[in-house]
Amino acid sequence: MKKVLNIRNRIPKDYFITKGKGESDIQIHAGSYHLALKEAGVESYNIMTYSSILPGIAREVKKPKNLVHGEVMETIMAASSATKGKRATAAIIFGWLYDKKTKKKFGGLVCEYNGSISEKKAGESLRASLNELYINGFDDKYDLKDINLITNTIVPKKKYGTALVAICFVNFVIPLDK
Repeated sequence: MKKVLNIRNRIPKDYFITKGKGESDIQIHAGSYHLALKEAGVESYNIMTYSSILPGIAREVKKPKNLVHGEVMETIMAASSATKGKRATAAIIFGWLYDKKTKKKFGGLVCEYNGSISEKKAGESLRASLNELYINGFDDKYDLKDINLITNTIVPKKKYGTALVAICFVNFVIPLDK
């Protein structure tokens, strides 16, 4: 058999946090959503979103200047859109799990909100969600610390409005099987 390189799943490493909002009289996706991406500084990338776990190696960095137009940007994102005069709120909360014995960072939990309540109420709801995740699987072995909340809201004056917040990954570790 020929030698092969067995690559396991990538692990997100460095990330930056951003947010934006936009309004449009044309439509949401190619209108207010795109303008929200523009304000957030990520309009030139192909956005992919995935679920809400941060690996222990993940660390926050400044947005790199060497990103390439059209590259794939993987994110944990909350985005909410609304019509004129109605609120759109997007929020993300995340916290880090630390081993109770060794104090070593294990990883992070993330919750997103996409809806129409105020930023304050979204934050309260997300804190309850994060706590629920923590007590249903992690509280026996880990402490939950360093909790961060990122919120954004818009009440559009134009026909459509979008608010978004995102954790954007810029690189990955690729483990190799031996």
